[in-house]
Amino acid sequence: MNETRPGGPTVLRMILGRQLQALREKAGMSFDDAAAVIYTSSATVRRMERAEGALKPLNVKALLMAYGITDVREVDAFLALARDASKPGWWHSYDDVLPAWFRTLIGLEEAASLIRGFDPHSVPGLLQAPGYARANVQTGFPDAAEDEVTRRVDLRLARQHILTRPDPPRLWLVIDETVLTRPVATTGPEAMREQVDKLIEAAGRPNITLQVLPLAAGLHPAVYGPFRLFRFDFDGHEQPDIVYGESLTSAFYIDKPDETALYAQALDRVSAQAAPAKETAGILRKIRKEI
Repeated sequence: MNETRPGGPTVLRMILGRQLQALREKAGMSFDDAAAVIYTSSATVRRMERAEGALKPLNVKALLMAYGITDVREVDAFLALARDASKPGWWHSYDDVLPAWFRTLIGLEEAASLIRGFDPHSVPGLLQAPGYARANVQTGFPDAAEDEVTRRVDLRLARQHILTRPDPPRLWLVIDETVLTRPVATTGPEAMREQVDKLIEAAGRPNITLQVLPLAAGLHPAVYGPFRLFRFDFDGHEQPDIVYGESLTSAFYIDKPDETALYAQALDRVSAQAAPAKETAGILRKIRKEI
């Protein structure tokens, strides 16, 4: 599952897209001007800059030359980035159960140095135990065949490898107390006990900060639903924070600093309202006894 560092193909495409946009604007060229260089449409150039389209090395080289980048070493560095950005991630083997809008999330998880988030409805996928994950999938996809359920569960559990790799991201999550007391609909209490045990173990890891937001905390600034904030630490590559949120059938990604800052502030306030991380294991053990 390892990929070329820094980051995986998803974030490398984002970095390269932003750099190509900056160079095009510096050169005073429009989308139509850039499109003419590589004999394509302006919409294709837009997709390249938004990391939504293919980054073929020949196209990248032609654009660089048009933008005035002629130093061989600089061009080679761009082309190496483009080649790495074109490599498929390990999750592409799950394309049969992986919607396009969700692939970017997995790529962000792979590349981030810090993942922060709030979950008001369920245990986050990166910390789900097998039984809970299966119940969650069966609830979300009630008409799925058994083999499809298994594939979706396998994908969800495979994502968790980032937390135990040699260079794991720091994971800092706040979970609403109701998540931990809500019965798992499709199974008995065993699945929830297994899940709480997994959370207790996770809370003891040095790269994981887990907090519980008690009911007594009342209203909070993240009432609109679950979301993630990803931060990156790439030597020589600038990439702003990215916020991810999802609905039933799609997702949104935000990288504008003034907007991501609002989400970061909301997380700060929710974390301040939640019980301190040092109390999490005790809270979970108490809940475990009542299941």
